[in-house]
Amino acid sequence: MDSIANPGARVDLGVLESWMSANGIGQGPLERVRPVGGGTQNVMLRFYRGGREFVLRRGPWHLRPNSNDIVLREIKVLSALAGTNVPHPRLIASCPDPNILDGAVFYLMEPIDGFNAALELPSVHAGDPVVRHRMGRSIVDALAELGAVDHDAVGLTHFGKPAGFLERQVPRWLGELDSYAALYGYRGELPGVARIAQWLESRRPRNWRPGLMHGDYHFANVMFSRTGPEVVAIVDWEMCTVGDPLLDLGWLLATWQLPDAPSIFGGPFMLSSGLPRPEDLVTRYAARSSRDLSHMNWYTVLACFKLGILLEGTWARALAGQASLDLGEALHQTTLRLFERAENLMEKAT
Repeated sequence: MDSIANPGARVDLGVLESWMSANGIGQGPLERVRPVGGGTQNVMLRFYRGGREFVLRRGPWHLRPNSNDIVLREIKVLSALAGTNVPHPRLIASCPDPNILDGAVFYLMEPIDGFNAALELPSVHAGDPVVRHRMGRSIVDALAELGAVDHDAVGLTHFGKPAGFLERQVPRWLGELDSYAALYGYRGELPGVARIAQWLESRRPRNWRPGLMHGDYHFANVMFSRTGPEVVAIVDWEMCTVGDPLLDLGWLLATWQLPDAPSIFGGPFMLSSGLPRPEDLVTRYAARSSRDLSHMNWYTVLACFKLGILLEGTWARALAGQASLDLGEALHQTTLRLFERAENLMEKAT
């Protein structure tokens, strides 16, 4: 049995085939094995066995200390979402034992028949602004379905730490920003960071309802139907937790038609006409949720703040020679745009 070669690592298809046979998952050889892209650092392979198609997902080729834990969290949430109305990749089977496949836990899921609008727009979508408008509404509808999930009922009571979730956000991300100072060459000059932090701390919502949240919800982390505007799956569940689902909506608003954004927040879809306005997205969510949306500016500012600091980490690593300078510079400029958006929202709220 051949292996799939990649820089520095292999997926032993013989081991995978044996594991599948031992667990009663298909018969015969693994066929038409090919890598799946999409921007994630995790490894995905698509293949057939016995006439059925599968996708394998595991951590990156060079596993980091928390890589397996992240995949195990994905397995848990995808298992919990089975039977809900949330569009998601359908879990087939999982292997929590890292001793089976080169030190990596992994899972098998059904392939998604859809496309990523950050990378392409099929003709039916590219040629019709009405379809693109409905795509925007579908993004919100999928998010509202996620926010409506009873995390206790689906077995995710202890999946996160909702107590003090909002109170932890600003100190947590200021601490992350401070940690970049240890990287050679990074001076930590982010305009407005102190003002934004103070504004967030002084206006934090006092009452909110915990729920399941994706943690990185933007249009490039959903897959659309190739024949219509519907979201067929929310993908990349690495940052999922039980917290405040309105931060997911704020994240979507923070990244919506962000000026001069890289492809992950731009691309063909965000550069096209006919998209809903941010206020339309909030109205759409409000019609599908019982949550109090009176503080959406706050959640959007928090999303700009948190995401900006997260992206700034790549710039700090790039200056230290640990990441691509071109990518680091692009993400640094995105952080500046996010902070500008945050300050504009703060000004409107005064």
